[in-house]
Amino acid sequence: MEHFGVRSRLYSLWIWLGAAIYIVAALWAPPVLGQSFPQKPLRMIVPFAPAGPPDILGRVISQKMAEGLGQPVIVENRVGAGGTIGSQAVAKAPPDGYTMLFASIASLGISPALYPNVAYDPVSSFAPISLVGTTSFVMFVHPSLPAKSLQELVALAKSKPGQLNYGASTSGTPPHLMMEMFKSQAGVDIVGINYNASAAAVTALLAGHVQVVVDQFAAALPLIAAGKVRALVVTSEKRVKQLPDVPSAPEAGLPGFTAVSWFGVVAPRGTPNDIVKRLNAEIVKAIGMKDLSATLVKFGLEPAHSTPEQFAAIIKADVPKWAAAVKSSGAKVQ
Repeated sequence: MEHFGVRSRLYSLWIWLGAAIYIVAALWAPPVLGQSFPQKPLRMIVPFAPAGPPDILGRVISQKMAEGLGQPVIVENRVGAGGTIGSQAVAKAPPDGYTMLFASIASLGISPALYPNVAYDPVSSFAPISLVGTTSFVMFVHPSLPAKSLQELVALAKSKPGQLNYGASTSGTPPHLMMEMFKSQAGVDIVGINYNASAAAVTALLAGHVQVVVDQFAAALPLIAAGKVRALVVTSEKRVKQLPDVPSAPEAGLPGFTAVSWFGVVAPRGTPNDIVKRLNAEIVKAIGMKDLSATLVKFGLEPAHSTPEQFAAIIKADVPKWAAAVKSSGAKVQ
């Protein structure tokens, strides 16, 4: 009996030691990143000036993310060189999830091809988190132009090489590059005239100084509805619901003329997947809120979200497309 009692006590001791080791290990185990993050305020770098659309949208997204994360998301404007200064700052930041970039097609798709010596790669230097919103472009012409479709415009331009003009905002902006993309895809010679803003290009079209303009469709909607301009094509893969009678580029016979502008959020390359997923979840939740969606629509954007993998694929596909457009346009930094 005494031998049995000793064995029983030893068995109990082993159980007690095992439990103690388990408790100590649990106390000392590193916390799961997704559960412990964030422990301090985060930064959202907007690479454009305060009060512009990217800044306003970046602040609205940051506010909604802060509510879900339980920590402030502080917006910091890093302005200059077409968004490359702020983008570079994020690319070089520690990959811990506390620094994000409110990215756009301009800062990741166009400016790296437009500005020399950019110290980041738009594809490999970042960890995409999610899209926020997208918008397509629409090509429209003066009502007096005898072209009621994209194909008719192509035929007219080919019959009058160098005699038609298009208006666009400053060199290297999406409307300018979209027209150069169109010229390359359609094989036409239309002379470009650059203005200091898209609104000035539209004014020139209404006055008859230019015949063709490409702009974001939200900006063109009032003019199209009033019959002051004629819309020929939208640059998305499918028709947009606001312009149901206007064909998409593939429908119009020019599938290479597809391009959309987008905003999204990225982090530095190497940011842990757990943290990327947590930030993605907060953006997806924010995009689903009616007030945020209304703000995006106000700025002509279609509210959108994506998985990190989907956003990465979009960036990877868009970068060479816009780089080719910059090269063919001959756009230079002013």
